[in-house]
Amino acid sequence: MIYLDHNATTGLWPEVAGLLARRYAEFTGNPSSVHQSGRQARARLTQARETVARLFGCEPKEVCFTASGSEGAALAVTGAYRTQAKKKIVTTPIEHPCVLGAVAQLEREGAEVVRTLDPLSALDDRTALCSVMMVNNETGSLQPVAELARRCHEVGALFHTDAVQAVGKVPCSLRDVPADLLSISAHKFGGPAGAGALIARKQLSLQPLVPGHHEDGRRGGTQGVVLAEALALALEQSFAAQPTTCARLQGLTAFFEGELLRRLERVVVNGADRPRVPGTSNLRFEGADGEALLIALDLEGIHVSSGAACASGSLKPSHVLTALGLSAAQAQSSLRFSMGQQTSQVELQRVIETLVSAVPRCRA
Repeated sequence: MIYLDHNATTGLWPEVAGLLARRYAEFTGNPSSVHQSGRQARARLTQARETVARLFGCEPKEVCFTASGSEGAALAVTGAYRTQAKKKIVTTPIEHPCVLGAVAQLEREGAEVVRTLDPLSALDDRTALCSVMMVNNETGSLQPVAELARRCHEVGALFHTDAVQAVGKVPCSLRDVPADLLSISAHKFGGPAGAGALIARKQLSLQPLVPGHHEDGRRGGTQGVVLAEALALALEQSFAAQPTTCARLQGLTAFFEGELLRRLERVVVNGADRPRVPGTSNLRFEGADGEALLIALDLEGIHVSSGAACASGSLKPSHVLTALGLSAAQAQSSLRFSMGQQTSQVELQRVIETLVSAVPRCRA
């Protein structure tokens, strides 16, 4: 099998896989308990929190462990907004569904929401919160989040960035992007699914999605100590390997896109006119049905996606591509190929040969 669907490309770092195997074979106490096993679990959780804080350039108490990047982003948007007096929210129409859904809920509750591809122009002193992703999950395009964060602070607004797709690909600590809130998901950078984190500045008041005394009152529920440890270790590995990873993915991306553009007619790289991170190729095969192509690849043991993984099963065109100006037909003729630490050029060559054969058939 060849996995070019982003949720499957990263894989676990070997060190993370080893940690999970060891830890899940042990008994882990409740970190809120006062007995010995509880204290041991709390010490391990504290160490994981300190690792995340060190890497992102924040204080340990500003790290809130969650079950996913989606949960972290929803907590950031709804939890921060509901503590503000101002009512305006600025975001973009190409955000992940977790942010778009949270914003839509707040809009139903009375928030004034501006969705624009130029969020800088919409920020003013009426703005309570701006939420813009660091790297788009479908096209890999980079957003001007550092500039947005600075502008938000000038007008007295909070800034959240969804950094799920950025870790290991671009510098994304709070030293690089002075965000008030930043959310991540472990399985995007070599950690396990089911682990995420939200960094929220200590001066911020957050209304929790799940009430409880855990995570400094920001998220109720017993913490998954093993998952927090695995997230911290994967984060450490990804930060250390970033220069090497980026160089390798840059080469693979250039090879993959260059060969397809050379060997097939009417192939367009969606988002090629914008700065992108390496490793994500969103390609439009004009005149071909994307679903038919996806099936043709699947029959050859090649797994790709036609949009966000959480939208799988939907026949609707990608909201990201249509927001960027593509027609429904153009969006539906597009596929996303995601490369990770386990992707090889040999695998990509096989994908290229399969596409060179399948695209003409799908167009016919």
